[in-house]
Amino acid sequence: MADFNKIIKESASLAVFRNVVKHKTVEKLLKLLSDISDKTADMKCLINEYSEFASELYNYSDNLTRFILDIVLEDENIYMLKKGVGEEISPLLEERLASELIILENLAKISCGDVERAIGYSGLAKWRIEDIDFSKVYAKRVSEINKFGYGIYAKNHIFVIKNGKIQPVSFPDNTRLSQFSGYEAQRQTVIDNTIALLNGKPANNVLLYGDCGTGKSSTVKAIANEFKDRGLRLIELKKKQLHEIPLIVETVSRNPLKFILFIDDLSFTENDDDFAALKAILEGSVSSAADNLVIYATSNRRHLIKESFSTREGDDIHFNDTMQELLSLSDRFGIRVVFEKPDKNLYLNVVEDLARQYKLDMPAENLKKRAEVFALERGGRSPRIARQFIEMLKGIEE
Repeated sequence: MADFNKIIKESASLAVFRNVVKHKTVEKLLKLLSDISDKTADMKCLINEYSEFASELYNYSDNLTRFILDIVLEDENIYMLKKGVGEEISPLLEERLASELIILENLAKISCGDVERAIGYSGLAKWRIEDIDFSKVYAKRVSEINKFGYGIYAKNHIFVIKNGKIQPVSFPDNTRLSQFSGYEAQRQTVIDNTIALLNGKPANNVLLYGDCGTGKSSTVKAIANEFKDRGLRLIELKKKQLHEIPLIVETVSRNPLKFILFIDDLSFTENDDDFAALKAILEGSVSSAADNLVIYATSNRRHLIKESFSTREGDDIHFNDTMQELLSLSDRFGIRVVFEKPDKNLYLNVVEDLARQYKLDMPAENLKKRAEVFALERGGRSPRIARQFIEMLKGIEE
């Protein structure tokens, strides 16, 4: 039977993994063990504490060992931070880490049977435990830190900016590259640039522009999903958040992972304050500060600027210079990829490919005729329209 007193004292001594024992679920477990050891609560209270802990654990897993191991692997502690930026680790810190991993492994192997026997009551909620070598698993994770990362970046791969902070997206779009049809050359250009980033080679900022519904945004999100296990993370920000980029760069520049800053549906109006912010970023302030980060932006406009006739006529003394600055912003992206509206053949090829993916049973000629009518009713052809058409047919299929 586990020595609860020893486990409680050792858990209180944690320094490197201090955050682990502050986790709400772990706190409930330690409180239960403490009350059992100190005999400060009657059986009814202990049963209630036991059930409270089990309920909390079930929110994550029914396996206590795996649950605690996951917290340990995701913990953003001083050891992991130093490893992430390649700093030398002192022998004292190495020694302390090794000791604490053994402590946490013992905590993670407390069986529900041992706790039930200590309380003197059976028939309570059960959890599983496993014989896992925490030290071995942690060493492997550290050796692959450039793939898995630490902290919020270990558990998530898609992020947004809220209240000036990088926050994970709990349920991101799960689009995969295998789901696409058409625009293979355009997509491959972006993939190749992303692979260069992952391999530590020079990578460019990318502008994906063209007609609505052609898959620009989906391409970027699918690439983030495809390469998340190779250490790629995506941070999406809105145009009005461009001023946040210097802070983002400062936060992730020394992180061992690779990052895409994703700006969707980018466009500017004249005298837009955000124009100057992006211009400065693309002229090198970001790439020189962080070689683990690129900017991917999508737009329906080649030059990113919403122009009016008055803009063209303008009263600026140096009018030509002003217009050149406005219209050349897109040229500051190292790679520009065009997603044009598909012609009839490409549209129908996409329709047929999606029909195969969805296992839709319909004669090819009938499928094509109905697809053309569907596109005409919705104002034109696009991969988005093709997918909507196929999903509509699949939804009414008997």
